[in-house]
Amino acid sequence: MRRIDRDNKGTMRPGQDLVVAGYAGLMGTIEAAAYKKEELLHKFSRSYVNNILEQEPNILKMNTLKWNLEQWRELGATECEPVTEGGILTALWNLSGAYMTGIEFALRQIPVKQETIEVCEFFDLNPYRLKSDGCFLLVADNGNDLVTALRDQGIDSAVIGKVRDGIKRIINHGESVGYLDRPTEDELHKIIL
Repeated sequence: MRRIDRDNKGTMRPGQDLVVAGYAGLMGTIEAAAYKKEELLHKFSRSYVNNILEQEPNILKMNTLKWNLEQWRELGATECEPVTEGGILTALWNLSGAYMTGIEFALRQIPVKQETIEVCEFFDLNPYRLKSDGCFLLVADNGNDLVTALRDQGIDSAVIGKVRDGIKRIINHGESVGYLDRPTEDELHKIIL
């Protein structure tokens, strides 16, 4: 494992919980719907596509709020990583590399909206490698307490895994276990030139 150059301002150590605040792939879903609206209208209703496009103000709100590490700490987080280009899998790779520690997480626990799943299936995209502005990867001593505090703030979230000893980045797929691959180009680039 190579160290990821990053200014670590918090803490991340084995035994802590990994929490996702917001939705993986949602910004990429909105951008895909904006760029490929006519194609989507061949499969989905106009109101469905418009509902996807109307979610952008909520993401912008999350991005422009006071959310920095100090505010996350007030809710119980010890470290945070914004999820942007490359999606949640890139954020997981980068955060574990920054601290040179292992992680184990359940892919199916990562919050993803149904609209993201539908659009990703239509364009054959991986929602976990899709642009996710407005989503944050957090580390906490007690992930369930953090999730409760986030929900009190109106932010959907979920505990997705743990920080582990060693350097393995383990993905639990439900019926099988694998390892996190090195980040690749954001999935949005497959459909937007």
